Amino acid sequence: MADSHRQPSQGPTREEPASSGGSAEQAPGMPRRLRPTEPSAVGTIPNIRAIGRPWQPTKDIYHFLLRRSWMAFFLVVASGFLCANAFFALLYVAQPGGIQNARPGSFEDAFFFSVQTLATIGYGGMAPATRYAHIVVTCEALIGILSVALVTGITFSKFARPTARIVFSDHMVVTSRNGVPHLMFRLANWRQNQVLEAQLRLAILLTETTAEGETLRRPHELALTRDRNPLFSLTWLAMHKIDESSPFHAPGALERLRAQKAQLFVTLYGVDETVGQNIHARHRYELDDIVWGARFRDLLTDLEDGSRLLDYRVFHEIDLEDTSGRVVARPAPMTDASMPAQTAANATLAGDVKVPRSGIA
Repeated sequence: MADSHRQPSQGPTREEPASSGGSAEQAPGMPRRLRPTEPSAVGTIPNIRAIGRPWQPTKDIYHFLLRRSWMAFFLVVASGFLCANAFFALLYVAQPGGIQNARPGSFEDAFFFSVQTLATIGYGGMAPATRYAHIVVTCEALIGILSVALVTGITFSKFARPTARIVFSDHMVVTSRNGVPHLMFRLANWRQNQVLEAQLRLAILLTETTAEGETLRRPHELALTRDRNPLFSLTWLAMHKIDESSPFHAPGALERLRAQKAQLFVTLYGVDETVGQNIHARHRYELDDIVWGARFRDLLTDLEDGSRLLDYRVFHEIDLEDTSGRVVARPAPMTDASMPAQTAANATLAGDVKVPRSGIA
């Protein structure tokens, strides 16, 4: 499995379906847009608002805390710590004189005594003076031991949870490969290690209406020319062949997919060789993310000293082509839909006529 690359003395060449292995030198000046996509990253799946289902985080507190960001997690822990100490401080204040060397009726002294008890600090300046206070201290000490164990376990689980740092291209492109149009996107392993037995799946989500008039959102898996990579370490160019079995084939395909509110979802599974655990990543594409008659700019270059240069600065860049496949333009980011005139695109996909394909309109 050779990496896609270009020789220093040659012009632009096409990228191969998968890239893995080999040593690469990272070019300086990483672009601002290039960010790894986490499995729970915002924007990878549509936002869903559910009604009729009560919000009960305490029913599944473990997963609730694991799904929170680190900032939200620490805020929850700090809020719980303060609330617990405030509750026990009220119990101490309920019996004046229950805490030795504390000001009678002082919530502040009772609160800080509770902090020392819950955290098992025990400075010795204040101590329980009555049986009631001793009982409260016993209950608080037990809760403190359990709380420390639970928070420590959840913190370790969040810290040690395996995650994938995978970069997905901003756009998909449609271009010919061996005379057949292909839908392409690429991804890169952001870590300097390997993902073993990587499996890639591409699905399109369509809105369909049954014969009974029922509307369903149904996923359809799209076949990839290469959906497995034994050693995924650098980049991977995934391709879907647009043939008779593809929903992108035949005249009117694009209009039909838009009417069905089509969305494309990519999922990656594999084993991180560093931690030896399964990892996954996902990404979502809209139809407007597809650029017709374009190809991705090459990333990898063989240097004269035998080393390889992997330039992530052009990871998201695309080159427009004419009907012969030659590069004719390198488009700047536009604001309109990244598709040509629909009649020309559909005719090209159907193989009816040869027409010049535009870039990002």
